[in-house]
Amino acid sequence: MGRVSGKVALVTGAASGIGRGAALALAAEGAKLVVTDVDEAGLKETAALIGKAGGTASAHKHDVTSEARWAEIVAAAKSEFGGLHVLVNNAGIAIGASIFEMSHEEWTRQQAINVDGVFFGVKHAIPLIAASGGGSVINISSVAGLQGAPGLAGYCATKGAVRLFTKAVALECAQGQMNVRVNSVHPGIIDTAIWQKMTPGGTSALASSVLPIAEGANSIDPNAIAVAAPLGYAGLPADIAAGIVFLASDESRYMTGSELVIDGGMTAR
Repeated sequence: MGRVSGKVALVTGAASGIGRGAALALAAEGAKLVVTDVDEAGLKETAALIGKAGGTASAHKHDVTSEARWAEIVAAAKSEFGGLHVLVNNAGIAIGASIFEMSHEEWTRQQAINVDGVFFGVKHAIPLIAASGGGSVINISSVAGLQGAPGLAGYCATKGAVRLFTKAVALECAQGQMNVRVNSVHPGIIDTAIWQKMTPGGTSALASSVLPIAEGANSIDPNAIAVAAPLGYAGLPADIAAGIVFLASDESRYMTGSELVIDGGMTAR
């Protein structure tokens, strides 16, 4: 307990899945939370869960593709809690489709949320983090940012971009002596909606690499997991949240520009 006491953390995509798990874990370790999402109902539930556990959270509807809204969210963190120390850029989407069938709209939508959203967050939050005494930025990438996967070219492109963007920002912050560390987290198969909703078309081929979900499925196929993840099971949001808390805390003070891979062994092959 208390690993991030006294810190203020902003978590995007906090209405469910990894974002909710991260928000709950950070609050349990003493942070005050600013939680954001486009899903207002889920967001309110996350904030209520934090409050019920004795934590403090402020919830804001937030489209991460809007730079103006990012400026407002960061200003809210300052006005409500006096500063900001941790940013978790978690909001993201995945659209499974062959590159030969993917529409430009599907391509640009993933870029807008997964890449532009991270850029805007870093641009607007880091100055406040530095002014608050320093802290940590945690960008959620994916194993798809480390290796290719058929049928997920658009998603891989965005998560690969997040990985290298993270390194470049980490170097800028270090060279500027801003006392802000910037790292990426690379989840494997985690039992969340983003996996359960990933699309169709060639699913059996994708199962051997990254995508274990059949169209319309409401849970992850255990046989596909056994093929994709050497540990043989899907991770939980709490598994990723544990890594996020570590990167948010002073325990990771000598890490920046690094990749924290939490994937059940997927990338060990």
